[in-house]
Amino acid sequence: MAVQEKILTCGQIEWFYRMVEGDTASNRVPVVLLHGLPATSYSWRGIMLALEERGFGAIAPDWIGFGASSKPDRRSFAYTPDAYVTALETFLAKLEVDRCSLVVQGFIGSAGLQYALRHPDQIERLIILNSPLTSRAKLPWKMQQLGLPLAGEMFTQDPLLVDRTLEGGGGYVVKDEDLDVYRRPFLKSSDAGRALFAAVQNLRLSQTTAEIEQGFQSWTKPVLVGWGMRDRWLPLSLAEAFVQATPDAELIQLPDVGHYPQIDWPDKVTEVILPFLTRTIV
Repeated sequence: MAVQEKILTCGQIEWFYRMVEGDTASNRVPVVLLHGLPATSYSWRGIMLALEERGFGAIAPDWIGFGASSKPDRRSFAYTPDAYVTALETFLAKLEVDRCSLVVQGFIGSAGLQYALRHPDQIERLIILNSPLTSRAKLPWKMQQLGLPLAGEMFTQDPLLVDRTLEGGGGYVVKDEDLDVYRRPFLKSSDAGRALFAAVQNLRLSQTTAEIEQGFQSWTKPVLVGWGMRDRWLPLSLAEAFVQATPDAELIQLPDVGHYPQIDWPDKVTEVILPFLTRTIV
């Protein structure tokens, strides 16, 4: 078993993505995993291998502007939530993924929740890991700085910002060999920093969370919210309020896990998502 690395061209955009093959005999829908800010699809590799062991196919793209995907300037890609949703529509359509289980994490990953609300018939099950879910969610100062005029343009050119951000969400030290992968785009080209700056400036968090908060009140598919309890940026109360307002949603607390559960402790994530994905839907 191995995680494959692929590139898909959609118009002028190149998507880099990682995938594992599923057991075609199982008839299980693929699992699509969407990373948060400023991670990449590399963060999902451990969970993808665990999914493959259970017969699931899985696809994890680098968002546009992140990792090894294209980093267009703002004249050709707006870096807004709507732009990300539209790009994801094109990406999944070209892969002929017309139905999937969706896993989202973090800021920007929340665009996946907007995608789900706009395409409910394509979603079989939904898993949410430490994402902004209500209008009370705030962008942490560590991320706000990345979008400040002038200062943010300078901060986002520093490869070490990846270390500080990925480790800042839960307090864990990320292995050097993993940080080398996350830093690579910033060392390769200044485009990575400019894309990150644009993405933070255009998060439109209040609009995004308003759509999420209102839209999921009438959601009808199974939802699992797995919450890293060491998240320094998004409190458990956000998840509790979301689950209370969302039909057929359940909350599982993940002790000793921070803002990036798939990075901090992938085994704990796997322990809760696999039973959810294999459970019979009544």
